[in-house]
Amino acid sequence: MGAFFIPAGENRYRSTQHTVGPWNAESQHLGPPSALLVREFERTAPREDAHLARVTFEVLGPVPVAELEVHAEVERPGRSVELLRGELRYEGRAVLAAKAWRIVTSDTEAVRAGAPPRVDPPDAAEPMRVPEGWGGGYLAAVEWLALRGGGIFTPGDATVWGRPKVETVDGEQASPLQKLFAIADSASGVSSRLDIRKWFSINTDLSVHLFRQPTGEWFALEANTVIGPDGVGVAASVLHDETGPVGRTAQALFVRERGSRSG
Repeated sequence: MGAFFIPAGENRYRSTQHTVGPWNAESQHLGPPSALLVREFERTAPREDAHLARVTFEVLGPVPVAELEVHAEVERPGRSVELLRGELRYEGRAVLAAKAWRIVTSDTEAVRAGAPPRVDPPDAAEPMRVPEGWGGGYLAAVEWLALRGGGIFTPGDATVWGRPKVETVDGEQASPLQKLFAIADSASGVSSRLDIRKWFSINTDLSVHLFRQPTGEWFALEANTVIGPDGVGVAASVLHDETGPVGRTAQALFVRERGSRSG
């Protein structure tokens, strides 16, 4: 079916229509560029003995559906723990920045504890409701199944499975980590408590913490959104693959009624 991005030279990638978000045909959903930056982290001084444990993205502006430049480096090296940093740039300007902690692995199976319960598998879910006219771009590039809630215009908590139907970069097979990050930003959308036709609820960031590495191609968001009294909200989710929970996400939300001065 294609890919989110097509190589366009050293560290440069052309965005395809599969990246288009539901709000504006010229801007991307944050899922594909998040996956692209995680791919770059996987390729930066790779270590078989270490895994990404936390990635935080700072949204510096709309990510255009255009040719983008990706850069990543080790900011703070270490034998056991190291910090990576990366940027996604458009015409030399950073539009998405990220930092990631990578931790050396060890055998802690004997003391494994504290994970939340598993959710029902994808075959127990139903196709997520997508309103007419909202089915193209990124939304169509992911297969969505809802266990609970999950309609774009259905407010409230939701548990939703997603499986990207396209690769991150053309000509490559996306890793499970890339596929997970391709949908992790959607927690605030599937669990919105507001009518998105009347309200803005825009995330300024995305933090993903992983207590184990994901496997497979299906990933679930067990998502919840809280709206505060003064224009700020928080969306959070537990992340799952088909074998169980893998981590958590959190997003800060800018909340305004459409048409208001600050909207």
